[in-house]
Amino acid sequence: MGDCGILTGGMHTMKNMTLKNIAKASGGRLCTDNIAMGIDAEKTEAAGVVIDSRKIEAGFVFIATRGERVDGHSFIDSAFEKGAIGVVCEKAPDNLKGAYILVEDSFQALKDIAEFYRSQLDIRVVGVTGSVGKTSTKEFIAGVLAERFNTLKTEGNFNNEIGLPLTVLRIRDDCEAAVLEMGISDFGEMTRLSKIAKPDICVITNIGQCHLENLGTRDGILKAKTEIFEFMNKDGSVCLNGDDDKLITIKEVNGRKPLFFGMDSQNDIYADNYEDNGLDGSSVRIHINAGGDRAAFDAHIPLLGGHMVYNALAAAAVGTLFGLTPEQIKAGIGGVKPVGGRSNVIRTDRYTVIDDCYNANPVSMKAALDLLSHSSGARKVAVLGDMFELGENENALHAQIGEYAAGGKTDVLICTGKLCAHMYNSAHNEDNSAMELHYFEDKAQLLAALDKLLQKGDTVLVKASHGMGFDEVVKKLSEHI
Repeated sequence: MGDCGILTGGMHTMKNMTLKNIAKASGGRLCTDNIAMGIDAEKTEAAGVVIDSRKIEAGFVFIATRGERVDGHSFIDSAFEKGAIGVVCEKAPDNLKGAYILVEDSFQALKDIAEFYRSQLDIRVVGVTGSVGKTSTKEFIAGVLAERFNTLKTEGNFNNEIGLPLTVLRIRDDCEAAVLEMGISDFGEMTRLSKIAKPDICVITNIGQCHLENLGTRDGILKAKTEIFEFMNKDGSVCLNGDDDKLITIKEVNGRKPLFFGMDSQNDIYADNYEDNGLDGSSVRIHINAGGDRAAFDAHIPLLGGHMVYNALAAAAVGTLFGLTPEQIKAGIGGVKPVGGRSNVIRTDRYTVIDDCYNANPVSMKAALDLLSHSSGARKVAVLGDMFELGENENALHAQIGEYAAGGKTDVLICTGKLCAHMYNSAHNEDNSAMELHYFEDKAQLLAALDKLLQKGDTVLVKASHGMGFDEVVKKLSEHI
């Protein structure tokens, strides 16, 4: 079945999302004085709730938020002109063109409204978190569930305290399942996200080295990620990577044993017979030994890298909990498409580009280099940039990647950024004469020299933290299509 989402034209409104209920949920004051109301504030349900004025349609509610560059309050007039039935705002509009709800903090109101709306919905929600692989795991789970259920999933990077409530507000009555990606960088954030999402099934992919700057250690990361359990359905289920040394310490949640997945045959869901098919993905045999279910089937995993097996296994675990057949799970895994910036292969008339520039940390960087090392092509080229939010050990962690790359993973290593100087120096000290090595202080210098460094037929990995803006590098390389 296809994805569900906002269906306008009066076909699907939002259950119990009247202006009166929205005001109550947000702790705001509904103001209708001296306004000619064409709707019933107690009965008319909103068709949608957005913070982007460009997405307003007839019947929507607009939440005016203050951003770094744009103040949504300047678009209140146009919101009413587009047919909004009301706005949520921090100050009264200059021109009274419709009902408004006055709140102290529009962003907090967004979260409160989404929390209220989630409580009105009869839908099974899967919350996905972890240090690495959240987005790909979300894609696999949504692909599997869509084989039987009308499924909504997080789009793009809408996984934080703004994106998650906006995703919840996209759910409609025709949705039968929702897969919500939940990303954090500090303590307390996951608690707030869990309070909104109220997941029925919680999936944690792994505990890596992301956000060490705020969370300190992997034990800190474990503590922060497992806040997802605080507002989950008390009768819900938990799916964990059983090969992760931190997650395996979780013996029960709400009195129930987690469902473990991994490559080890001791897990409830596991895989063997792994075959690396290079840039065509991989093949495995998946075994399901969960509860009363016993099954084994061969599956093709279209996304690149051995680490994608874990993401597919997480989807198999969730699919099993939803009662899907092995055939449906297999079809859902095999039909997943790559997301831009995440191991997405772009073939041009000059290069094969592995676009993995959305984000980076030491674990995913090594996995990407492993993938590159198994690819075909005249030369294997790694264009790597800084990894952010690694804390006090950031220099050493970058140096580790340089040493790892120099161990035969690539023919050419191109390092860019201040932190990547440590990567470059470490690779240089390995004295690997077989590897060509380059360093640039910033992206502008890299872009100016890139074409001269590459050769026709190269396979080029592009990876860095999102803040490096390496999507520009991918765009430049893709111009050869």
